[in-house]
Amino acid sequence: MLDQLQPGQWEVRDRDLSGGRSRVCLENGRSLIQIRHMRETCRSFTVEDTAEAVTVHYTCPGNGYGQTSVRFESAQLVQLETQGIAQGLPFNFRAEVRRVGSCTS
Repeated sequence: MLDQLQPGQWEVRDRDLSGGRSRVCLENGRSLIQIRHMRETCRSFTVEDTAEAVTVHYTCPGNGYGQTSVRFESAQLVQLETQGIAQGLPFNFRAEVRRVGSCTS
């Protein structure tokens, strides 16, 4: 399912904070799995992988872990839920993630 997502600039809208938004440049949809451990080398285990959703558990030795679920709405829109430990602190994050254009240099 993640391979159907278009590369480019994506806006991440936090569902738990009043309208908190950020942007991230994604080469592929698989990058969303480790949105809280974006540049880390982690091992992953796929819990669920269907045409509509994917759930992956991952572990980053010495840097935490997480479990992320991504629900497909279109090649330019997904719903994301992730929770785990990053930098020694727990996180629980829900967001709408929408493609907004090409990546800028």
